[in-house]
Amino acid sequence: MPPVVELREKNGNVVFIVKAQPRSSKSRICGAYNGGLKVNLKAAPVDDAANRECCELFSKVFRIPPSRVHIISGNTSRTKTVMLEGISSVAAAPVLESYC
Repeated sequence: MPPVVELREKNGNVVFIVKAQPRSSKSRICGAYNGGLKVNLKAAPVDDAANRECCELFSKVFRIPPSRVHIISGNTSRTKTVMLEGISSVAAAPVLESYC
C-alpha cells in the first residue's frame, strides 16, 4: 500500500505538504489530507504566529529543535510545504504514519 502522506527528499531533508487550520481549540496533527497532513493550530494567522506554532508542533513530534523545521512555501497560505532538516523520508515515514 502506498504511503498516505507523500514525502519527498531534498538534499537529505524530508519535505511534505501541510494543510493548516488556524484558531483551533488545540494544536495537533489530525491525519492525512490530499497527500499531505492536516494540522490544527491554536494560534491565529497573525504576525507569523501560526507558522511558528506549526514549526513547534513538528519539532515536538520529531524531537528536533524548532530551528530545524522550515516552512519553505505557503507562509501566507493554509497549504504549506514543510521541510525537516536532517531527517530523511525513510526516518520520517513511520512517525507520520502513526498519525494517519
